[in-house]
Amino acid sequence: MVTFKKYSPPDKGEAITLADGKLEVPDNPIIPFIEGDGIGPDIMSTARRVLDAAVKTTYGNKRSIVWFEIFAGSKALKRFEELIPEDTFEAIRHFHVALKGPLSTPVGKGFRSLNVTTRQTLDLYACVRPVRYIPGVPSPVKHPEKVDMVIFRENTEDVYAGIEWPQGSKEALRVIEVIGDELNVKIPEDSGIGIKPISIRRTKRLMRKAMEYALIHKRRSVTIVHKGNIMKYTEGAFRNWAYEVAKEEYGHRTITAKQLAEEYDGKQPEDKILVNDKIADDMFRFVLMRPEECDVLVMPNLNGDYLSDACNAQVGGIGVAPSANISDTMGLFEAAHGSAPKYAGQNKVNPSALILSGTMMLEHIGWDEAAGCVTSAIGKAISQKKVTYDLARQMEGAEELSTSGFGDEVIKNMS
Repeated sequence: MVTFKKYSPPDKGEAITLADGKLEVPDNPIIPFIEGDGIGPDIMSTARRVLDAAVKTTYGNKRSIVWFEIFAGSKALKRFEELIPEDTFEAIRHFHVALKGPLSTPVGKGFRSLNVTTRQTLDLYACVRPVRYIPGVPSPVKHPEKVDMVIFRENTEDVYAGIEWPQGSKEALRVIEVIGDELNVKIPEDSGIGIKPISIRRTKRLMRKAMEYALIHKRRSVTIVHKGNIMKYTEGAFRNWAYEVAKEEYGHRTITAKQLAEEYDGKQPEDKILVNDKIADDMFRFVLMRPEECDVLVMPNLNGDYLSDACNAQVGGIGVAPSANISDTMGLFEAAHGSAPKYAGQNKVNPSALILSGTMMLEHIGWDEAAGCVTSAIGKAISQKKVTYDLARQMEGAEELSTSGFGDEVIKNMS
């Protein structure tokens, strides 16, 4: 068993290992979890109970999760006087899979986002966000049932790389001076400066991950979303490099929109994935007006952040929005929403997003039956109108439940 400076792993359970690039999962895997800030303790305790119940319902005593608490955010600061101990990163590297609650990030000042730091430190380069409607969830659109898409968002670069300097700093002034003197590009001296890197290697590995997902899950299309008409050498390059992966590595399984029109008379063959692209602002229109044509979407970091929230609004909001951060060897699963500190400790908020992130985790380790048990039970609870306040206030005749009460209801609906 691995040793840590600050943590003591459970005596029971076994580590998930990696062999030939694939996870080998024991029947009693040790899975680290980060409770999170704000509403984190409320939703994490409920999510873990629901996931444990699904595993028990599905597999009896043959399988179980051995949870291992690790720390980040306010709880880590209180215990260890640092926001993320190195042991936290080491635990995720060693055990390969972890479940994470939301962590608070200050706006416009203070420390850098712990979420971004974790993704970049562990090189969790693909943020995967499935957007799918659960019948009965209130929605602002007429046909939310048409929404069934998966967003692949690049996680480690773009403006989220964190390369920026405040207005008036010596670094910002130096960049302005160099760009002005050597490249003859004039930037106002009272500007803050940020740099937007987008690289070949990181773009191509994300596209590769999206293509593999599309093939495994028999998806019909992969759409590259970019603002390449304006940012030609960053987002435009992202588009071009993504197309290169589709053509050079998956050409036998893909067709372009041009090929579809010219060679197949607009009729897509069953054994081909359509690879196309859309300008980011037009994509916002398209996901609203023709969501049934949106399948797997792949895009740079900032586009993915905006678009995934917009798409989740169509199916009920971020309260039911799961997310995963994936590398070639690790998976960190978390809700798409933040820590909502004003609701901390009130046992009030919707835990569905974190629970559904847990189902993604179960699928990741190959426990698909348990994942299906959870999603079915959530659907039943919602159809019975037994929901938390965020949904209850939009549903006539709903019974408003607490966070833990909703978890109890989900567990009751397992079979």
